[in-house]
Amino acid sequence: MDLKVDHNSPVPLHAQVEKLLRELIKQSPFREGAFLPREVELAKELGISRNTLRQATNKLEYEGLLMRKKGVGTKVAEQSVVTHLQQWQSFTQEMNEQGVKFKNYKLVTEWVEAGEKVGRFFELPEDVLVLKVSRLRGDDEGPFVFFESFFHPRIGLTGEENFSRPLYDILEHDCNVIPSLSKEKIKARLATSITAGRLKISQGEPVLVRERFVYDAGELPLEYNLGFYRADKFTYTIDIRR
Repeated sequence: MDLKVDHNSPVPLHAQVEKLLRELIKQSPFREGAFLPREVELAKELGISRNTLRQATNKLEYEGLLMRKKGVGTKVAEQSVVTHLQQWQSFTQEMNEQGVKFKNYKLVTEWVEAGEKVGRFFELPEDVLVLKVSRLRGDDEGPFVFFESFFHPRIGLTGEENFSRPLYDILEHDCNVIPSLSKEKIKARLATSITAGRLKISQGEPVLVRERFVYDAGELPLEYNLGFYRADKFTYTIDIRR
């Protein structure tokens, strides 16, 4: 790609460079992870100052398109999945809507005691058995999210359902239960050895943890869900209006 800017154009130089870089990083070998030319070399080729170049690269880095490693260079960031917090869907629906192909690396169903936290949410004794569904999901490059879901016994799930289907489709069509409200907490934490092993990352790397409390239309508890996401694979967004 021929990198040139028009110094006589009314369009600011940093805006021209930003547009050029957006096109450049879509092409090989950069989209496969190659490093961009060194900042000093790129600025010289374009005939601009390093400060002007940095205005453009900072913008793309802020958007998550570029990743800068101190002392190493700048490269195209790995694609991340964008999840909109104001749009509540099952994971399968979210991925299908974005055209992201994923696979189930592991799916386990078992009956376990509710325990203190789940029992309190479901308003059940701690020793009552509830259905737990664990799902490790990802793409061709490897797993990127691990879910643990616990379901209230009154729903009527048996554990024999096909949980590769969208979860909330199963609840609605198989159990005649419509999830209507989700209360969520999201936090960052360092991966334990167990989580790191599941997500194929190093212990101590950052992960996003989403805790979800799901209710039906009558605000009766349906599901308690924990999701552990690779931080380099997911971006959460929320629109706030004043």
